[in-house]
Amino acid sequence: MAPSSCRICNGALNERFARVRDPETSEDFAIYICLSCGLGHTIPQPDDLDHYYGSSYHGNRHGFTATYRAKRRLRIVNSAFAGNATDKRLLDVGCGDGTFLLAARSAGWIVLGTELKPQIARSTGLEVVETIDELPHGRRFDCITLWHSLEHMRDPSSTLARLAALLKTAGVLVIAVPNAAGLQASMFGSNWFHLDVPRHLYHFGAPSIVYLLHSIGFAVERQWHAELEYDLLGWSQSVLNLLMPVPNSFFRALTGRTREIGAVAQVVNLTLGAGLTAAALPAVVAGTVSRRGGTLVTVARRK
Repeated sequence: MAPSSCRICNGALNERFARVRDPETSEDFAIYICLSCGLGHTIPQPDDLDHYYGSSYHGNRHGFTATYRAKRRLRIVNSAFAGNATDKRLLDVGCGDGTFLLAARSAGWIVLGTELKPQIARSTGLEVVETIDELPHGRRFDCITLWHSLEHMRDPSSTLARLAALLKTAGVLVIAVPNAAGLQASMFGSNWFHLDVPRHLYHFGAPSIVYLLHSIGFAVERQWHAELEYDLLGWSQSVLNLLMPVPNSFFRALTGRTREIGAVAQVVNLTLGAGLTAAALPAVVAGTVSRRGGTLVTVARRK
């Protein structure tokens, strides 16, 4: 049963997609959208989400682009602070394999992460706890980042409110989410690669992110409207999801995940995927310029 109102603004909900298939389990879900702030809600939201995160989900989700991605994200974080990062503390919520935290530590940040499956990140020598509840008491941060993790949270409002309380007075939040109000989402609908139900419990656009941040006393300082590898893959894999019988096979091949498809199908997916990714660059530029890219990155500070 769909909830009666939006999780963050209490606005009325309306069905957007009656059927969105989970590419991992082939189960079907619906997405309802708030008529006020635009936030999308995955329906139903399973009580036990562990079933939907396979053993291969954590680690190496970005393949050969991981180092580039970490450096770009570090530039975004550093742009919010004057001077260098010496003695500044950073918390990365949902830190994955720790690639970004390692880059931040090398640049002078004192880092800490949260991750439900922390073993990979911990193996690199990073301090990582499983949940926000396990963070060291009294620790305060200059910057808290959520790189594609907010959409996985069951209660985005309370999560951000709790994190805001951990920031120093001049601290900033940096949030990256798939842009459900972008060109890709509009064009591909229920076949959009970055819907990723039910792991993505919520689907944000600029209005819902801004509303959410304002509700906890933050103002948006700056937004970016693309993350190159996310946006490129969003275009190419979404087209392939329309054309091919097995979804996300190109993405899985790029990140070293096995899938039971034939050798010919694998070659077709890789060949078409590579060509579509290269051809998608003008579309990424168009999305960025129009402020409707496939990814939305927001920097916010207390009002």
